[in-house]
Amino acid sequence: MSAQTVATARDHAPAPRDALVEPLDGMRTVGLDALVAAASLQTRVDRKYLVPVEAVRTLLYALPADTSVLRIDDLRVFDYESVYFDTDDLVAYRLAAHRRRRRFKVRTRTYLDSGGCWLEVKTRGPRGTTVKERVAHPIGHRDDVTPGREFVAATLVARGLAALGDVPLAPVLVTRYARATLLLPATASRLTVDVGLTWDDGRAPLHLRHLAVVETKSGSTASAADRLLWAHGHRPVRISKYATGLAALRPELPATRWNRTLHRHLLPHVVPASTAE
Repeated sequence: MSAQTVATARDHAPAPRDALVEPLDGMRTVGLDALVAAASLQTRVDRKYLVPVEAVRTLLYALPADTSVLRIDDLRVFDYESVYFDTDDLVAYRLAAHRRRRRFKVRTRTYLDSGGCWLEVKTRGPRGTTVKERVAHPIGHRDDVTPGREFVAATLVARGLAALGDVPLAPVLVTRYARATLLLPATASRLTVDVGLTWDDGRAPLHLRHLAVVETKSGSTASAADRLLWAHGHRPVRISKYATGLAALRPELPATRWNRTLHRHLLPHVVPASTAE
């Protein structure tokens, strides 16, 4: 996958922000440093939900009164781009597909509004927690893992994946979406709402319309946001922006783990990115 492919994903990813703007405008705000100090959550339990975009507004209004939204300058909704790396035989994907306890993801994440870029390695910790480690990465190399290859190798070795420390990694999938991040201080937890998600593997990009990916990030106990989502009839779903997205793009891949999510929730709502509304 080339830098041109990364640019293509950036150019064809409209984000339906309207559902977010009004409720977020009336919410108290928190700065990035305060958010990290209150809930950095690099080791956490993630719960993911697929919520109709038209229902997101109601959920945001129903959050606890002390909820704050991340604000940087005048922005409350931010554009993200992630480039995921894997081996030629997609070992990271296959480890996830077969539910191996030791599995990993390697990606660059670019904050398009600020121009910041990070190289991230995500692994599994005890009791199903997610462990994320990252270092700053040159934005001009966001589709190239080479500048941070030593960091990736050292992290995989430290996490019990030494056999994968030196394997070649290439860009496999680009995702782009708009995100709002909220802090729930009573439980030191976070909530993210992603809209306008586009997947691009260099073939035929797909756009997820009418659905938002809502993710809670907390310690071992459910947050107030989880309880609110449950009360509105939303239950956690098995979804990974990388693995589930790649399975939607490449139906020949093993995807038993995500079949329910794909066929009940995602595939009825994805369209070619070039025709997305």
